[in-house]
Amino acid sequence: MEKIKLICSTPGARLDVFISENSGRDYSRSFYKRLITNGMVEVNGKAASKAGLILEAGDTVEVTFPEPENSDNIPQDIPLDILYEDSDILVINKPQGMVVHPAAGHHEGTLVNALLAHCGEDLSDINGVIRPGIVHRIDKDTSGVMLACKNNETHLALADMLSRHEIVREYRALVYGVISEERGTIDAPIGRSSSDRRKMAVVKDGKSAVTHFSVVKRFAEATDLLLRLETGRTHQIRVHMGYINHPVLGDPVYAARRPKFGLEGQALHSCSITFVHPRTGETMHFEAPLPDYFTEAEKLLTPL
Repeated sequence: MEKIKLICSTPGARLDVFISENSGRDYSRSFYKRLITNGMVEVNGKAASKAGLILEAGDTVEVTFPEPENSDNIPQDIPLDILYEDSDILVINKPQGMVVHPAAGHHEGTLVNALLAHCGEDLSDINGVIRPGIVHRIDKDTSGVMLACKNNETHLALADMLSRHEIVREYRALVYGVISEERGTIDAPIGRSSSDRRKMAVVKDGKSAVTHFSVVKRFAEATDLLLRLETGRTHQIRVHMGYINHPVLGDPVYAARRPKFGLEGQALHSCSITFVHPRTGETMHFEAPLPDYFTEAEKLLTPL
């Protein structure tokens, strides 16, 4: 393991921000937060208790970096629907059913396996060897547009844009029931469910989550929505739509006992993304057409 020692010269800095700006290493603040949580950061010889610790001038910060992780990720020649690619980024139309990165029970056939075959070593490693190139993700059974990064500089810039809500992500969803309003906003914090740790839920002490929606088309059994994420919490759209009693059609987690209309997963599609390219400053906009599973489900619904 490698250790570095830093001396704080300016009072008032947050510990995680101070390390990120002074370590000389190209890692994200979330990486340093994990180090602090895991007891690998000391301030004045004592283990730091929290990432938001405010430093005083003269404080000594010692950071221990873990050994690089070994990865069993293997490149696999899996076809990718690439909407755009340059030396910094890829914009991909992910199919429903593809897991983004390896995890328990999903060690092959993931987007990461495909990216390794397509890009080789030209992928960012901010999120470690398990998730090379992955700056944000969408669920296995959610299809559509997502970004991947080829280098750390671009990854950090896009992650910062995401945190400031400067990347516009729009989704299409079929939800149960008829929504009478033409448009609306769901502003409800999301956190881990206290009754089922596998689920997320609207909880009082959760993280801020905001979803905007507008009606595209109404059916007798369901509503076709266009949704825009203001934040990006785990399962945000699925949780928010369930919270207002209009869960996503076919959702195996949040609407398990409802009719599936031929669906094998939720009818949720990341239809577009808009962002400013970190290197060129150009505004980029990409769209992914509705997939067959979505349009086939609509054919089984009764038009109003």
